[in-house]
Amino acid sequence: MNSLVKSRNVSPGRGIFSMLGWNRSSFTMISAFALLLLLVGYVWWPLAAEYLAYIDWDGAWWRYIDWLLIAIFLFMSLMIMAHANLKVDANIIFVGLIGGLAIESWGTQTEIWTYYTDERPPLWIIPAWPIAALTTDRMVRFLNNRDPQTRRERGSLKIPNRSLGRIHKAAYWLIFPAFFGLMLSFVAPSFDEPMTILAILLVAFFIFTPTDHRLAVLTFAAGAGLGYFLELWGTTRECWTYYTLQTPPLFGVLAHGMAAVAFW
Repeated sequence: MNSLVKSRNVSPGRGIFSMLGWNRSSFTMISAFALLLLLVGYVWWPLAAEYLAYIDWDGAWWRYIDWLLIAIFLFMSLMIMAHANLKVDANIIFVGLIGGLAIESWGTQTEIWTYYTDERPPLWIIPAWPIAALTTDRMVRFLNNRDPQTRRERGSLKIPNRSLGRIHKAAYWLIFPAFFGLMLSFVAPSFDEPMTILAILLVAFFIFTPTDHRLAVLTFAAGAGLGYFLELWGTTRECWTYYTLQTPPLFGVLAHGMAAVAFW
């Protein structure tokens, strides 16, 4: 029995890492993420100290801990470690930084949403965008592996490819024009702002020049799914507030899906 185990030469740790999709790049990625959090905490320590001051460390401190934020961070940490590829991920990080800065500048300058620090935009929120972009990328991979078309290509699902293409195309033209209409309604108070007009034109360009209906739908779903929890945390903690005072507004949630598609 011992010789059989040795011949396999597989440790339990490696088996777990393989199941989670971890590799050498995964640990580089999570180390960089942790370093980023420490750097943000150091540079903007007064904001962190203000939050920690609300916690009664001599009493029931667990009631004051933001468990939702911790859960979000743990989920994103596991996601960015899965099947990490530094060369590919570097592009995602770059696009996330530039795209996040553009989105936050538009939203705060037009006052569609505002941060409790009144910064337009606050620089400490920008690093969250590439982390969210990496997380969405991993979620899309997961959804893609379970998509009917992928399963058909693997031979586990017998549905004509033409029918699947029509389903994905129909879903695309149902979801994205509906989002565009919601966007026009939500940002209407800022129609006099050039940045809003530019944002509308860019979204229209992305929607009406699709490259892959199936991946666009999967990316939108992943981005909106992650966006719900990010927006729920941010608006209920009053970290940022939309002009409608909704916690969160449907547009804010779905906009994360549209942003993910734009980055992709």
